[in-house]
Amino acid sequence: MTSEFTFPFFALSTAVILLTPGPTNTLLAAAGLQRGTKAALPLIACELLGYLIAISVWGAVLAPLQSSYLWVALLARSASSLYLIYIAVTVWRTASALPASGQRSIGPKALFVATLLNPKALLFSSAIFPAVAADNIQLYLAATALFSCLLIPIGIAWIVFGAALANGRLQFVDRVKLQRAASLLLCAFSASIAWATFR
Repeated sequence: MTSEFTFPFFALSTAVILLTPGPTNTLLAAAGLQRGTKAALPLIACELLGYLIAISVWGAVLAPLQSSYLWVALLARSASSLYLIYIAVTVWRTASALPASGQRSIGPKALFVATLLNPKALLFSSAIFPAVAADNIQLYLAATALFSCLLIPIGIAWIVFGAALANGRLQFVDRVKLQRAASLLLCAFSASIAWATFR
């Protein structure tokens, strides 16, 4: 977890990562596609709970290890940087695959488990969130509040996106170009994490 925590970097990097297609976002969009916006909105609470539990657990495990072994922080941040590159390449090479509207409806349990196991949680706890320590608990809670404020509108956006696809209102959107732009942004954040780690 970064020791040089700044809110602007945290807010921007969190927003970009949350906006990037992944398991949770795909399920949110699929729920919007299947249920419509209003019926799918409660699923955002499941996403938020899943992320906060996963980030807190990873943070609680990594923080004491980093205090005793400096190489753990280096390893965690290096892994996060490499994971971002992997996601960037995946996003670049694949189109957003949303389930068909006739498939089984996405439920709260499925979304919660998918978010709990989402590798983005490890990325957040190891490279984006401040360290979870007794002397930093206020900073950690402030970061958690900001994370929640960013996650809610972004989750709504993914649901609305899925619902708009169902209604045929986004025929003009070039998803390939959008994903490639997101891929380039992820590469930039990967480079910034690597730079902060090895400089």
